[in-house]
Amino acid sequence: QYLDINTYEFINSSNITGALGFHSPVMRETMELVKKAIISSATVLLQGETGVGKDYIAKNIHVNSKFSGGPFINVNCCALAENLIESELFGYGKGSFTGAASEGKAGFFEAADGGTLLLNEIGDLPLHLQAKLLNVIHEKEVIRVGETKRRKTNFRLIAATNKDLKKLVSAGSFRD
Repeated sequence: QYLDINTYEFINSSNITGALGFHSPVMRETMELVKKAIISSATVLLQGETGVGKDYIAKNIHVNSKFSGGPFINVNCCALAENLIESELFGYGKGSFTGAASEGKAGFFEAADGGTLLLNEIGDLPLHLQAKLLNVIHEKEVIRVGETKRRKTNFRLIAATNKDLKKLVSAGSFRD
Protein backbone atom coordinates (compact mmCIF):
# COMPACT_ATOMS: atom_id res chain seq x y z
CA GLN A 1 0.00 0.00 0.00
CA TYR A 2 1.00 3.61 -0.41
CA LEU A 3 -0.61 6.91 0.34
CA ASP A 4 -2.54 8.32 -2.59
CA ILE A 5 -1.70 11.94 -2.12
CA ASN A 6 -4.68 13.01 -4.18
CA THR A 7 -7.18 11.55 -1.75
CA TYR A 8 -5.01 10.90 1.32
CA GLU A 9 -6.22 7.29 1.20
CA PHE A 10 -4.15 4.14 1.13
CA ILE A 11 -4.31 2.14 -2.07
CA ASN A 12 -2.55 -1.00 -3.26
CA SER A 13 0.48 -0.54 -5.45
CA SER A 14 3.80 -2.22 -6.05
CA ASN A 15 5.31 1.15 -6.94
CA ILE A 16 6.25 2.27 -3.42
CA THR A 17 7.52 0.49 -0.37
CA GLY A 18 6.01 1.23 2.99
CA ALA A 19 3.10 3.49 3.81
CA LEU A 20 2.69 6.93 5.29
CA GLY A 21 -0.14 7.84 7.58
CA PHE A 22 -0.77 11.21 9.18
CA HIS A 23 -3.45 13.40 10.69
CA SER A 24 -1.60 16.68 11.12
CA PRO A 25 -2.76 19.75 9.18
CA VAL A 26 0.90 20.67 8.66
CA MET A 27 1.53 17.28 7.08
CA ARG A 28 -1.49 17.74 4.82
CA GLU A 29 0.06 21.04 3.63
CA THR A 30 3.35 19.23 3.08
CA MET A 31 1.64 16.57 1.00
CA GLU A 32 0.00 19.27 -1.12
CA LEU A 33 3.53 20.49 -1.93
CA VAL A 34 4.60 16.92 -2.65
CA LYS A 35 1.73 16.61 -5.15
CA LYS A 36 2.98 19.71 -6.95
CA ALA A 37 6.51 18.30 -7.01
CA ILE A 38 5.31 15.01 -8.47
CA ILE A 39 3.63 16.61 -11.48
CA SER A 40 6.53 18.96 -12.24
CA SER A 41 10.12 18.29 -13.26
CA ALA A 42 11.49 21.00 -10.99
CA THR A 43 14.42 20.51 -8.65
CA VAL A 44 13.11 19.93 -5.12
CA LEU A 45 14.66 20.91 -1.79
CA LEU A 46 13.47 19.00 1.29
CA GLN A 47 14.40 20.59 4.60
CA GLY A 48 13.67 19.21 8.03
CA GLU A 49 15.04 17.62 11.15
CA THR A 50 16.82 14.28 11.00
CA GLY A 51 14.31 11.44 11.02
CA VAL A 52 11.25 13.27 9.68
CA GLY A 53 11.08 11.21 6.47
CA LYS A 54 12.85 13.31 3.85
CA ASP A 55 14.16 10.12 2.18
CA TYR A 56 10.67 8.64 2.15
CA ILE A 57 9.14 11.75 0.60
CA ALA A 58 11.92 11.87 -2.03
CA LYS A 59 11.25 8.23 -2.93
CA ASN A 60 7.51 8.92 -3.08
CA ILE A 61 8.10 11.84 -5.45
CA HIS A 62 10.29 9.65 -7.66
CA VAL A 63 7.96 6.66 -7.79
CA ASN A 64 4.95 8.79 -8.71
CA SER A 65 6.71 11.08 -11.20
CA LYS A 66 7.51 10.81 -14.89
CA PHE A 67 11.04 9.78 -13.83
CA SER A 68 9.82 6.59 -12.14
CA GLY A 69 11.02 4.40 -15.02
CA GLY A 70 14.62 5.34 -14.27
CA PRO A 71 16.83 4.71 -11.26
CA PHE A 72 16.47 6.31 -7.84
CA ILE A 73 19.97 7.08 -6.56
CA ASN A 74 20.38 8.27 -2.98
CA VAL A 75 23.76 9.92 -2.34
CA ASN A 76 24.72 11.05 1.16
CA CYS A 77 27.01 14.04 0.53
CA CYS A 78 28.57 13.97 4.01
CA ALA A 79 29.45 10.27 3.68
CA LEU A 80 31.62 10.79 0.58
CA ALA A 81 35.33 11.36 1.18
CA GLU A 82 36.24 14.99 0.39
CA ASN A 83 39.03 13.94 -1.97
CA LEU A 84 36.68 11.64 -3.93
CA ILE A 85 33.38 13.52 -3.92
CA GLU A 86 33.98 15.31 -7.24
CA SER A 87 34.86 12.12 -9.11
CA GLU A 88 31.96 10.26 -7.46
CA LEU A 89 29.42 12.90 -8.53
CA PHE A 90 30.81 13.91 -11.93
CA GLY A 91 32.75 10.78 -12.89
CA TYR A 92 36.26 10.78 -14.29
CA GLY A 93 38.01 10.23 -17.58
CA LYS A 94 40.58 7.67 -18.59
CA GLY A 95 43.83 8.12 -16.64
CA SER A 96 42.58 11.17 -14.72
CA PHE A 97 44.48 10.30 -11.57
CA THR A 98 46.58 7.55 -10.02
CA GLY A 99 44.35 4.59 -9.25
CA ALA A 100 41.63 5.63 -11.69
CA ALA A 101 39.99 2.88 -13.73
CA SER A 102 41.71 2.69 -17.10
CA GLU A 103 38.46 3.27 -19.01
CA GLY A 104 37.17 6.04 -16.73
CA LYS A 105 33.92 5.94 -14.80
CA ALA A 106 30.50 7.59 -14.90
CA GLY A 107 29.50 9.54 -11.81
CA PHE A 108 26.18 9.69 -9.99
CA PHE A 109 24.85 12.43 -12.31
CA GLU A 110 25.25 10.19 -15.35
CA ALA A 111 24.06 7.10 -13.48
CA ALA A 112 20.81 8.91 -12.60
CA ASP A 113 20.01 9.59 -16.28
CA GLY A 114 16.29 9.05 -16.82
CA GLY A 115 15.61 8.83 -13.10
CA THR A 116 16.02 10.75 -9.86
CA LEU A 117 19.13 11.73 -7.92
CA LEU A 118 18.69 12.48 -4.23
CA LEU A 119 21.58 14.53 -2.86
CA ASN A 120 21.10 13.94 0.83
CA GLU A 121 22.77 16.35 3.26
CA ILE A 122 23.30 18.88 0.44
CA GLY A 123 24.34 21.42 3.08
CA ASP A 124 27.59 19.46 3.46
CA LEU A 125 28.52 19.72 -0.23
CA PRO A 126 31.84 21.59 -0.49
CA LEU A 127 31.49 25.17 -1.74
CA HIS A 128 33.82 24.62 -4.71
CA LEU A 129 31.52 21.88 -6.07
CA GLN A 130 28.32 23.86 -5.69
CA ALA A 131 29.09 25.98 -8.79
CA LYS A 132 29.66 22.81 -10.82
CA LEU A 133 26.40 21.38 -9.48
CA LEU A 134 24.51 24.51 -10.57
CA ASN A 135 25.96 24.09 -14.05
CA VAL A 136 24.74 20.48 -14.20
CA ILE A 137 21.26 21.58 -13.09
CA HIS A 138 21.05 24.37 -15.68
CA GLU A 139 22.78 22.77 -18.63
CA LYS A 140 21.85 19.10 -18.06
CA GLU A 141 25.46 18.29 -18.92
CA VAL A 142 28.34 16.78 -16.99
CA ILE A 143 32.05 17.13 -17.58
CA ARG A 144 33.95 14.25 -16.01
CA VAL A 145 37.09 14.99 -13.99
CA GLY A 146 40.06 15.08 -16.37
CA GLU A 147 37.95 15.54 -19.51
CA THR A 148 36.62 18.43 -21.55
CA LYS A 149 33.83 16.51 -23.29
CA ARG A 150 30.31 17.44 -22.21
CA ARG A 151 27.94 14.53 -21.61
CA LYS A 152 24.17 15.02 -21.65
CA THR A 153 22.15 13.68 -18.74
CA ASN A 154 18.50 14.11 -17.87
CA PHE A 155 17.48 13.41 -14.30
CA ARG A 156 15.27 14.82 -11.56
CA LEU A 157 17.27 16.34 -8.72
CA ILE A 158 15.98 16.24 -5.18
CA ALA A 159 18.17 17.71 -2.45
CA ALA A 160 17.63 17.20 1.26
CA THR A 161 19.14 18.73 4.37
CA ASN A 162 18.60 19.22 8.06
CA LYS A 163 20.63 22.45 7.96
CA ASP A 164 19.33 26.00 7.63
CA LEU A 165 20.59 26.84 4.13
CA LYS A 166 19.69 30.53 4.48
CA LYS A 167 22.08 30.79 7.43
CA LEU A 168 24.77 28.94 5.46
CA VAL A 169 24.30 31.36 2.54
CA SER A 170 24.59 34.33 4.91
CA ALA A 171 27.76 32.80 6.39
CA GLY A 172 29.21 32.38 2.89
CA SER A 173 29.49 28.60 3.12
CA PHE A 174 26.65 27.81 0.70
CA ARG A 175 25.90 29.38 -2.69
CA ASP A 176 22.67 31.31 -3.01
